[in-house]
Amino acid sequence: MAIELNRPALRNARALVREGKVVRDERDAWSEAAPTADEENSFIEEHGWTEYSHWHLGIDKQEAAETKGRFSFPIGDFRRVHRSGVIAAESRAGQYDYTELRDELKRLLELIDEE
Repeated sequence: MAIELNRPALRNARALVREGKVVRDERDAWSEAAPTADEENSFIEEHGWTEYSHWHLGIDKQEAAETKGRFSFPIGDFRRVHRSGVIAAESRAGQYDYTELRDELKRLLELIDEE
């Protein structure tokens, strides 16, 4: 698995934070806030794979283009970026030594906290 930074998703996340579309929740809130599989499927049906990809900061280009397996490190609920999702993704990126991804997630968290 070769996870890379999904730059369009990062740009989308930064824009959403600057627009105030962010939930400043605590670390443990992500387990409740993360979209369910049914919510993901509904979002994909309504908005398509490109929009779905904009909510995931990790991308595995070895996976098929229109599969959930291609996208990882979700950071929002398809409406707003969640601070808890960014924290969870940053922690996981650090665990797997995805340093570029981890560093960008850290910067995104800093942006959330300064806004």
